[in-house]
Parts: sequence; structure tokens; C-alpha cells
Amino acid sequence: MQSIISIQGVGKSYASGFTALKSIDLEIQRGEIFALLGPNGAGKTTLISIICGIVNATSGKVIADGFDIARDYRQARSQIGLVPQELTTDSFETVWHTVAFSRGLFGKPANPEYLEKILRQLSLWEKRNAKMLELSGGMKRRVMIAKALSHEPSILFLDEPTAGVDVELRRDMWEIVRELRENGVTIILTTHYIEEAEEMADRIGVINRGELMLVEQKTELMQKLGQKQLNLYLQSPLESLPAELAQYNLTLSEDGTQLTYTFDAHQDTTGIAQLMRSLSQLGIDLKDLQSKQSSLEEIFVSLVHGKDV
Repeated sequence: MQSIISIQGVGKSYASGFTALKSIDLEIQRGEIFALLGPNGAGKTTLISIICGIVNATSGKVIADGFDIARDYRQARSQIGLVPQELTTDSFETVWHTVAFSRGLFGKPANPEYLEKILRQLSLWEKRNAKMLELSGGMKRRVMIAKALSHEPSILFLDEPTAGVDVELRRDMWEIVRELRENGVTIILTTHYIEEAEEMADRIGVINRGELMLVEQKTELMQKLGQKQLNLYLQSPLESLPAELAQYNLTLSEDGTQLTYTFDAHQDTTGIAQLMRSLSQLGIDLKDLQSKQSSLEEIFVSLVHGKDV
């Protein structure tokens, strides 16, 4: 598949000595939905800002739909739509004028038919004459998407598109993104929400401390995110793990009072029932048990330090 964005050795350092990005290499395929996951301060927004020409890279280069973002800035930027996390619009402008003005900023001739199309697509047509201050937060976010699409870009960046919105609106946004992709727009989104990436993305990249830790197909990464742990607290401590339990993915705590069983929550059978029977047959009594799913933060830690989650 053809790359629509090529990021080659992109780094960003500041005069203070802080390095925000460390030689990022990434190819984003035309027509895909790519999700960039990372904790706060990981470098997600810095990377997007460089691709969009808002921030200058210290090293490397970015090619957007065939144009170098530094050398051919205007051509490259015209291929890109950006929906920032913050809702920044003129409160007293109407929806129509807000979107039309954004199209004009890119030097595009007036095209009322196209603007009507995207407003209808985003369920904004009935609100076209409403002032921005009269809209709900969810409607304002839709207007931000309409603004980003007003100049007919081939690439759309969504920076935390559903941050702070309710579950129902989040699912509406997911549907909008799918429709945009069906219309030929390549979409790159940053998110903290695992379910958002799982629901929409074709591929997922994980960034942490300015480094791109991995890029994988969604299905492969979701298997890692599906890991769960069952903590078994024992009535009496064990000196070592019995040989009869070697078939299970178990670890014994240093003091011998806790067994931790790791399993894949996506599998049809977890093996827990069989484990419990084995423990009973060995006369190992439990004081308590607790189930725990790997959190996103723990997954980042495991990627950074190479530890099991």
C-alpha cells in the first residue's frame, strides 16, 4: 500500500536541552486509520504539530501526499486538515461562516455545494445559521471537523477527538470517522482511550518519552492489551511453585503468600477453572483472590522497561 505520510528521522530538541522527539521513522498508508497512543507528554502533539507545519523539526523530514512539509509548505499543508483538542472558534460567528472562512484561508474558491455536503455529513446542516456560542460541546467538535475538512484535504488529524465527551457522543464520533475514511480521507488520531483505538484503527503506534516504541496491526496489539491477571492469596505460604502447577502461567511472590496467574481475556477459555481444581487437589487453600486487567499506563511501562505487565 502507498504511503501518504512519510516521517523520516524526525527529531525535536529545545534550547533548554529537552528532547521532545527522538528520530521518529513512520510510514502512514493512504486510506488507513492510524491511532497514536501515548501518555501525557509522550510527544504525540509535538509530532502532529511538526507534520502539520506548526512546529519546526530539529532533524529529519516529513513528506505529506508527495510534498515536503518544510520545502513545499503551502502545498503540503493544503493536503492536511487538523482538528485540535481545544475548541477554538469565534463564539459570535455562525456555523456556516466559520466553515466557509476556514476554506478561504487555504485560498480555495467558494463552493457552497461542498460545504453543504460536509455539514450534512456531520449532522450540522440544521445548525448552519446558529452562532457557535449556541452549540453544545459535541456540536462544536463537529464544527471543528467541518472546518478541518473545508479545504478538501486528503489527510485528517484528530488530536484527542473525544476527550471530555460522553460515551454516546464518542460513538457518534467514531461513526463519523469511519464515514470519512470511506470517502477516501486518511485519518490519524491521538487518543488515551484503548477502546477508541480498538474500535476504529487499522494500525496503532505507541509513543513514549519521544520514542516510537512500536507500530503494529490493531489485532496484534489488542492481544497484548487483553492480558489479565488473577492474584491468588494463600492461607499458608509456599516455599516454591509445585511441579504440578508448571503447566500454568504462574509466578510466586517472594514471601510465598501470593500466586499470580496471567491469562488472555480474549480466549474462549481462561484456564481458571482447571487451575482451581489443581490447587484444590494439591491442598493449597486460598484466603482471597482478585482479578486485574493491565492498564494502559502499565502497558506503556512494560514497553519502556521490557517488563511483563
